[in-house]
Amino acid sequence: MSDPVVVLAPGVIRIPTTGDFINSFAFLHDDGQVTLVDCGLKRAPAKIVAALRHVGKDPSDVTRIVLTHAHMDHAGGARRMLDETGLPGVDLHEDDLEYAATGVNAPPDLTTTSGRIFLRMPGRTFDPFPVSNELHDGDVLDAGGGLRVVHTPGHTPGHISIVHERTGVLITGDALFNPFATIRWPTAAICTSAAQNRRSAAIFSTLEYSLAAFTHGPEIRDNPREAIRTFLRAEGAV
Repeated sequence: MSDPVVVLAPGVIRIPTTGDFINSFAFLHDDGQVTLVDCGLKRAPAKIVAALRHVGKDPSDVTRIVLTHAHMDHAGGARRMLDETGLPGVDLHEDDLEYAATGVNAPPDLTTTSGRIFLRMPGRTFDPFPVSNELHDGDVLDAGGGLRVVHTPGHTPGHISIVHERTGVLITGDALFNPFATIRWPTAAICTSAAQNRRSAAIFSTLEYSLAAFTHGPEIRDNPREAIRTFLRAEGAV
């Protein structure tokens, strides 16, 4: 059985909720509070709660839940985690608010055939949930040493990436995937605008970070900025 958590840095853990293919993250504050980032699929909360208890925490210690965006593999467990923690709502970028309210994935790129096909496929919904804090580019959340919000739209209109200022951990969200330890773009059919996603991801070539973590795939610990820059250069994104 794989470990319920992967330590990324002091006070920062990755929680594999569907192997390494779908991850949540937790930031452990010095005062005992916890900030959770992303809630996985609808069935993920059981693994998230088990992971918290593995590191000596309880759902009641979670005082903030941040979602990188409103897709069912990130927001599917949000309603259940709000119930587990007793929080009134999550933190989400203002441009994804309508999807949280309706419980429907942000739309795919309808200018593409694959996007129009994906729109008709089942499994694009999740339980709606309230938002208690609307996020904006450049916000720094008082969470475990400071979480800086970087608006990286394209995958969804309100997609964000996050930099943990204390440790230099970057969470790319779905702006970039890393399945099987191979950097790649998210599937174009599930992006609101794949072209905008590529433009947004170019910011990773300029940000400062010491470890790159992905919601889909394992982290990159060794020279993550150069690994991502190499990918972006090869793809003509920078």
